[in-house]
Amino acid sequence: MLPDLTTQVTAAEISRLAGVTRATVSNWRRRHPDFPSPIGGTDTSPAYDLESVREWLANRGQVPEATPQAELRIALRGAPDGRALVRQLLPLVPPLAGLPRERLAKLASLPDESFGAELAAAAREHHGELPTISNPAARALLRCLDAHGAETTLQVLAKHLPDAAAAGMYTTPRGLADLLVALPDRLERTLDPACGGGGLLAAAVRAGASCVLGQEIAEDQVALARVRAEISVPNSEVHPGDSLRSDAFPDEQVDAVVCNPPFGIRDWGHDELAYDSRWAYGLPPRSEPELAWVQHCLAHLSADGAAVVVMPPGAAERSGGRRIRAELVRTGTLRAVIALPQGAAPPLHVSLQLWVLAPPPKADPQPILFVDASTEPHRSREIDWNSVSKRVLTAWHAFREDPECVEPEPGFARTRSVVDLLDDTVDLTPQRHARVATVLDPDRHDALAHELRDRLRRTGNALVGLSDEQLWQTAGSEPVAWRTATVADLLRGGALTLYRATPTRETVLPGAGKPPSMLTHHDVRTGEPPSGSLHDKPVDKLIPIEAGDVLLPDTLHDASSITVRVAGERDSGSVLGPHLFLLRPDPERLDSDFLAGFLSADQNIQGATVGTSIQRLDIKRLRVPLIPMERQCLYGQAFRRVRAMHSAANLAAKIARELADQWALGLTSGALLPPEDSS
Repeated sequence: MLPDLTTQVTAAEISRLAGVTRATVSNWRRRHPDFPSPIGGTDTSPAYDLESVREWLANRGQVPEATPQAELRIALRGAPDGRALVRQLLPLVPPLAGLPRERLAKLASLPDESFGAELAAAAREHHGELPTISNPAARALLRCLDAHGAETTLQVLAKHLPDAAAAGMYTTPRGLADLLVALPDRLERTLDPACGGGGLLAAAVRAGASCVLGQEIAEDQVALARVRAEISVPNSEVHPGDSLRSDAFPDEQVDAVVCNPPFGIRDWGHDELAYDSRWAYGLPPRSEPELAWVQHCLAHLSADGAAVVVMPPGAAERSGGRRIRAELVRTGTLRAVIALPQGAAPPLHVSLQLWVLAPPPKADPQPILFVDASTEPHRSREIDWNSVSKRVLTAWHAFREDPECVEPEPGFARTRSVVDLLDDTVDLTPQRHARVATVLDPDRHDALAHELRDRLRRTGNALVGLSDEQLWQTAGSEPVAWRTATVADLLRGGALTLYRATPTRETVLPGAGKPPSMLTHHDVRTGEPPSGSLHDKPVDKLIPIEAGDVLLPDTLHDASSITVRVAGERDSGSVLGPHLFLLRPDPERLDSDFLAGFLSADQNIQGATVGTSIQRLDIKRLRVPLIPMERQCLYGQAFRRVRAMHSAANLAAKIARELADQWALGLTSGALLPPEDSS
């Protein structure tokens, strides 16, 4: 039986619940004697009873609009042992997910005295005997299932299980999972020997699998995968254990194997498995566990089955695995290698690969397809999985129909024969093989060079025109001296408001619409439009950016300067990212461009930085001249012209570099010739 616990929330969670800042919650605690007293936590991070907080907010007319998803998250955070609570709630999900929504809502609204018994009775109808549940988290579970469905509920529960990433196990993003299961011809019986929380198994069911099998070494992930598989398809099995050392399906032959195995684990069983029958292509070196997973997957394929394995890029070219790679190529077992965009899945800093494999054909080996999809944007932007999957699958389907007659797509897709690949290194890196020699049309390249030269001339003329405008007048024999105030003074006086967004594990999003874009540290430094994602860079609160806001990075990019940005219309509606300061001036007292111009002055920045190896900005020490508003507007106009000159100079430099690159490419490829020496 689940213990009857009181759900606790921190001040940060109260701020999200009420839609206010943490500073507001701190003010409530100090100024209102009737604010609920802490019931747990620590002196620096006290915890409060959730229901008492809700009652206090309701009495003030500030009823929180928490989503059922947020309610469940708060209930789990408030439990003394969130992991144990999740393990007890997980078995409830399959039977409750099958109930009509109206019954879920009715169960959630039952009084305490009958809630536990009625909930257990409803679960028994579909699942057999379950323990009596009496806990606020159970109500939150019901509401989350009713409002968001089983998959979202499982995602919330999964975040409170131990972090499997420490053991080299990561959740496969849904876009990547859907691509994996789209590559095999048949999916009726699908196996994932390192199934984690069951994401790939669920993707296989969505793609048409009627039976899914999984094995996972982490017990908590096994429990999650079992529930996910049970919800997805009745015909499923998920077992605990190490697939390499203790295979739970030793005699199974399936239509498809999909696998995102753990990378770089040296203790995978090299010594005790030295004579294992699965190593038909060679004993994997101790340092190449991924090649052991590849052969394990192949051992479970039926005669016409296919395996798709996520692989690190090093497995395609490291010397230790050369013999196994050569055997996979020589026998025709390897069908395709697909390079993914960076950030497709952890580890996010490398371009992972998909290896598509099949049992050796009886006829001569066919060519191997190489696809380089690694060039998709990945810095702070989300990967467009629809676009990536469409391009990859188009190339794959064309190859599958006729491997011998695939037209190469320069820089993206190309087939290579077995003979071409069996050299001293057997390098299977797609970026190497998808490259096709550039063949230029001399006339077109000449026209491009002339167009770039004309653009450079126009941009240069515009730059000179900006410098010819009257930007200043001399101050005389002595520079003007102003009375100044610090940003701290202006904050106290109400002329400025300062906002920060702190990184956190996840962002609580309001509503079900598309989340807003985020302005990042990189965007401010480079002048790009907002490009961040709340999924990639979660923050503790959403701070909408308004036109006229002044934004500064919290660290210096080089020794003395910092980029300051005045938010324009393209920034409005986005939210503030981490590692940025946002200053919102009172438009009656401060001009935004004037403020940004003086804040970014080198001598100002140098006097407000701290640290040595990493120089951080103490924004409250920056100084601003105290001058009338009409004079501020004149300075603001001049600073806008200075920024326009910077932009024009950067554009001219960019075009000049592109023109120089095109000249060099034309000369080295034979499309352009040097001028004849007229002397």
